[in-house]
Amino acid sequence: MKIRSLLLLLVLLILPCYSLAAEQEQPVIYVIKKGDTLWGLSERFIKDPNYWPNMWSKNSQVTNPHFIYPGQKVRVFSDRLEFVPREQSAAGSLKALPAKDAEPVQEIVAERSYTVFGSEGFLMEKNVRPAGIVIGVQNDRILAGDDDIVYTDIGTAQGARGGEKYLIFRKDSTVVHPISNEVMGTKIIPLGTLQLTDMERKSSRAIISRVSMEISPGSYLMPYKESGRREIPLKMATRDLKGYIIDSHSGVSIIAAGDIVYIDLGSAQGAEVGNLLYIVRDVTLDQRYAEGRIDKLPQELLGALVILETGKKVATALVVKSIDAIYKGDRLVSLTK
Repeated sequence: MKIRSLLLLLVLLILPCYSLAAEQEQPVIYVIKKGDTLWGLSERFIKDPNYWPNMWSKNSQVTNPHFIYPGQKVRVFSDRLEFVPREQSAAGSLKALPAKDAEPVQEIVAERSYTVFGSEGFLMEKNVRPAGIVIGVQNDRILAGDDDIVYTDIGTAQGARGGEKYLIFRKDSTVVHPISNEVMGTKIIPLGTLQLTDMERKSSRAIISRVSMEISPGSYLMPYKESGRREIPLKMATRDLKGYIIDSHSGVSIIAAGDIVYIDLGSAQGAEVGNLLYIVRDVTLDQRYAEGRIDKLPQELLGALVILETGKKVATALVVKSIDAIYKGDRLVSLTK
């Protein structure tokens, strides 16, 4: 009985010390050597090769997850890995974990940064209608620019009032899903902003207050919302998302980092602004050499994108990383909690 009591007392004394030690865990520093990969480091230090996308998405210096630079430093904790920012790599007194054949630190070229200015456009889905249309330009002109007068089919019958602002868009091409051939919507390109001045029951006069491209009769009008420069914070998806890239803003066939794309995931599927999705492609297997023993190969990782704006079944996204050429029809997957 006395022994059991002593053991219990010993455990109670040790547990607080263990908890304090865990909270104050000091990482070791590993210096990356030639040939290291993110999944290799994840497997080696935290026994989880699937942890590497977390490191890749959170570290702006890593453009290609297949290749990291000798001389980079990583903090190794018991449950995670963290890259040491370059400005901190020479500071601190943490114990360094030596790397065989480590090369001198190389200058890493800063990854290009992207700013969203609100010119990315969107897909107007089949059940969505514009608030109005530009029906003419003053003096029967075919094009309008800054401070020009135009006429719209928006009037007091719709509850509109003088002074209200509207965004102007050009109707572009119809977007068809590259896999299912379903019509997903119409590509809408931002042109500028107008403000209503004189009102009639079913029409109005307006002045162009801002223009990015020339405006012509037939342009769509949508309720005004701020569409200038904005920052999109990353937000991990709360559910498993799987979809496809269905088109690009510019219409280019080869998509790369910095391009705006449209995807077949919207609020109905649980997609949210800020979600980071990985772009992947299935690897085609030549069965002549596999002899039926293998039915599937690991997917090829092509890059990543961030959702900027969501519709019901579609969304606008920015490609933030590209490792290889990306095309319409490439698949999207999320990393969930």
